[in-house]
Amino acid sequence: MATNNNEKLPKIGMLYLDHVLRFFDKSNFRGWPDKIETVIYHWKNDKERFIREVKRKKIDILIGNIPATAYETFREIARALPEVEFIPSMDTQFSNKSKENVTRFAWKYDIPIPKTYVFYDKKKAEKFIAETEFPKIIKKSYGPSNYGGYFVHKVDSKQEAHNLLAQKKYHPAYFQDFVPMSADVRVMLIGHKPVCAFWRRPPEGEWLTNTSQGGSMDYMDVPKELLDLAVQVSKAANAEYWACDIAVGEDGQYRILECATAFAAFPYIRDWIGQYLMWKFSNGRFAKPNIPLYNWEELGKMDASVLRTLRYITFGKYTPSYDGAYFLDKKVRQTEEGQFYLHELDKMYPILTTIDRTTEEWASEKWNFQDNYGKSIRKVHVKSNPPKEAVQEVIAEDKTEEMLEQTETITNNKKQKPLLSKKKMRKILTSVEGISKKKSKKILKKFSLLDLEETLDNSPKTLVDELPWFKKKMLKQLKSIWDDFKEKLEKKD
Repeated sequence: MATNNNEKLPKIGMLYLDHVLRFFDKSNFRGWPDKIETVIYHWKNDKERFIREVKRKKIDILIGNIPATAYETFREIARALPEVEFIPSMDTQFSNKSKENVTRFAWKYDIPIPKTYVFYDKKKAEKFIAETEFPKIIKKSYGPSNYGGYFVHKVDSKQEAHNLLAQKKYHPAYFQDFVPMSADVRVMLIGHKPVCAFWRRPPEGEWLTNTSQGGSMDYMDVPKELLDLAVQVSKAANAEYWACDIAVGEDGQYRILECATAFAAFPYIRDWIGQYLMWKFSNGRFAKPNIPLYNWEELGKMDASVLRTLRYITFGKYTPSYDGAYFLDKKVRQTEEGQFYLHELDKMYPILTTIDRTTEEWASEKWNFQDNYGKSIRKVHVKSNPPKEAVQEVIAEDKTEEMLEQTETITNNKKQKPLLSKKKMRKILTSVEGISKKKSKKILKKFSLLDLEETLDNSPKTLVDELPWFKKKMLKQLKSIWDDFKEKLEKKD
């Protein structure tokens, strides 16, 4: 593909926060010809100043992970900076905030996880403890990272569960069925391609796999089928870079334990991410990184102290030759689909670009249960909960109050009705200059009444993005008319 080296590149900014370890620095973007800006968030009441600085520096792309404690604030910041692309996006970073968010992400995309129960109501949590079977896993959902398993507890009885929650005061109460596992695997991905994977195995007689708790690790023979699950999860999150912890159960099943854009990575992996982002945003001026599958088996033979110092590792592409054929064609992997040479497997995992989205998938008005619990907020849409069949199955097995609540949510959402009829909505649409009856029908064909009302409330810019003929001038007028209608409706109520 021909590229124009004179084409203007987007302005990149590095997003940092005081007192938070930095995942990237400018050296990870070696070769970027333009100045890379730095913007630091200072906590407390720094939101407005931060927004002004990003605008003043004319940043197009802001790169950096957001810690859980700042996630909701940066949701507001991202909305105030609609022309700035956050990498990873706030939707992609949804799982960074809490284990509860990981669970809801997995429920939505039908990703296998241990059966999970989340309670904000203390009485319902106590009732669940009284009725469920043990052992169970209790985790801290929000707050600091796991730090070697210190916020993950296995409880073997009702009394032990009551005592732990009384002592730790975790809120919400977050339970999972205990799944005996032989090991877990950390998989790191860039552009949905696995670039590093390693086993973590528990010490004899223990269940935690963390190396800080005595677990061991190695890089050899990670199954293709496990990598396939990691790719599926990365694509669901639309993640430029991603990490999954996948449990390998004694029953032979794979289940996601954790996933996020915030993870420990060797410097050369952060360099690869930088190279990938430079390729993505330069219209081909920078080459897409070539990262062979199972490269980690060879690199993992080095001492960790060496791996922590390696930078700017590159690989040549496989080309059949006498020497190459002799060495690479000797290496094969046995999979459920048959036997493959390594270079054949590598072609099955291309590095892909992510999808540019302008709408919010995980808007805080719906999904910030931590802050919204107990307040009058709109019910979560049915598609955001586990499939109805799965909910009924859990009720039959466990009869937990939490799942009954979800079933109630599903029932209520089915009964939810739009505020306006099609005729009245069409009247509002055609009152906007430039929207004819024909165009109003096109809008109502593309959006259901409920979807259109939610779009006008939460993400009106979607109309401009989804309808090529819909102008910003029309949007401004329609939004004004809609806001007036909602205001009169509230006064009436």
